[in-house]
Amino acid sequence: MNRNNRYLWLMAAAVASASAQPAAPRTLRVDYVHTGTASEEQFALDGMVLEGAWPGPLDRWIDDTNLGKYRFQVLDRANHRRLYSRGFATIFGEWETTDEAKQVRRVFSESVRFPAPATPVDVVIQKRDARGEFHDVWSVMADPADPAIDRSLPPRLNVWPVVQSGAPRDKVDLLLLGDGYTASEMEKWHRDARRTAQLLFAVPPFKEHRADFNVWAIDVPAEESGVSRPSDGVYRHSPLGASYDAFGSERYVLSFDNRRLRRIASAAPYEFIEIVVNDRKYGGGGIFNLYATVAADNAFTPYVFVHEFGHHFAGLADEYYTSDVAYGSPAERPEPWEPNVTADPQAAKWKPLLSPGVGLPTPWPKLPFEQMEREIQKRRHEIRAQHRPEDVMETLFREERERITQLLAAPPNAGKVGAFEGAMYEARGYYRPQQDCIMFTRDEVGFCAVCRRAIERIIRMYAN
Repeated sequence: MNRNNRYLWLMAAAVASASAQPAAPRTLRVDYVHTGTASEEQFALDGMVLEGAWPGPLDRWIDDTNLGKYRFQVLDRANHRRLYSRGFATIFGEWETTDEAKQVRRVFSESVRFPAPATPVDVVIQKRDARGEFHDVWSVMADPADPAIDRSLPPRLNVWPVVQSGAPRDKVDLLLLGDGYTASEMEKWHRDARRTAQLLFAVPPFKEHRADFNVWAIDVPAEESGVSRPSDGVYRHSPLGASYDAFGSERYVLSFDNRRLRRIASAAPYEFIEIVVNDRKYGGGGIFNLYATVAADNAFTPYVFVHEFGHHFAGLADEYYTSDVAYGSPAERPEPWEPNVTADPQAAKWKPLLSPGVGLPTPWPKLPFEQMEREIQKRRHEIRAQHRPEDVMETLFREERERITQLLAAPPNAGKVGAFEGAMYEARGYYRPQQDCIMFTRDEVGFCAVCRRAIERIIRMYAN
């Protein structure tokens, strides 16, 4: 079978298995540019693309999770009925909190995707304010009869199943994209893709829900091996444009070429994207309902992948606060939209999961933890400043993991759900659910109870 036709064959098989169900609509993608500064933002239409069959369920088009810094809604123009909605986050939404955004204006490409309508609709982008309420910030009409909509075929790429559990509409569809793999490294890419899927399904609650997932992969050969690492003086023209040093953070890996990414991804059914970069250096990233990234060959790839996928998949917040980040510290402590952090020391957000008799806020060895982390972070900065080999950093992280695990596994509140101060990059004013979690440290503790609940809620949105 011609490899370029493999995806068509796979989709034909999926359609055949779902023949008793109504036909799925096509997918309409609206591309737009998002520009501004720390104090203002604008949007403008960039184009619309008709993609393949809608990969999601046909009965859960309204998002009731209340997640995301942004939300988009698709409204019937004739009667203003809401047809579809999803919360999401953006690269712009992160960048606007950086110091750079106070000095310059930047432009970012973004997209929203939804079931193609039969009649004209309004696509409305909303943004959350400090009180947590959404307000309209931009809208555009989408007319399915518009001849300007790009109806060209998806790129002819080799799409193959890493894990195939059923028809796309019945499963969570995760797409793996490799960046920085040359044609001669395709066997390595296939091994890395399979290993990445295994890492996800080794961790609860993904482990228990393996049968609810399809995992697809696309082969996209690169001209050069690896991706850009500007702080190391390394630059590559990789197919997806993934690069370290996003927002000046040497470990933060993002792709800023949204249209190229979406064009490649359109060859496969997907709801979530993981970009695996062919590199050894510790790094990754994750943005809710956009994509996640991870370096393939680091000793801590299992941690980075699962941690960053938690951001992308379930909107989980970073619970750590001792590592350097590019974002400014807010003057106030508004209640976060993310499900695993709160500004409320009584933790009403996860009250049903609180451990009986736990104190609120909950005592934990905060001072010794911070003292230990100051030492670790100092050594970490020295290693990077000296451009020492990656195995030196990995050795430091192993030492850190051993020491922190021993500290945070201690009673009386280890394993309990409470309100532990220190989260969202802030030592004061924000609280996390448990003493330790994969969203807090590199310790091998998995997700806390609140994070597991949030992940399972998203699985239920997409899987039958």
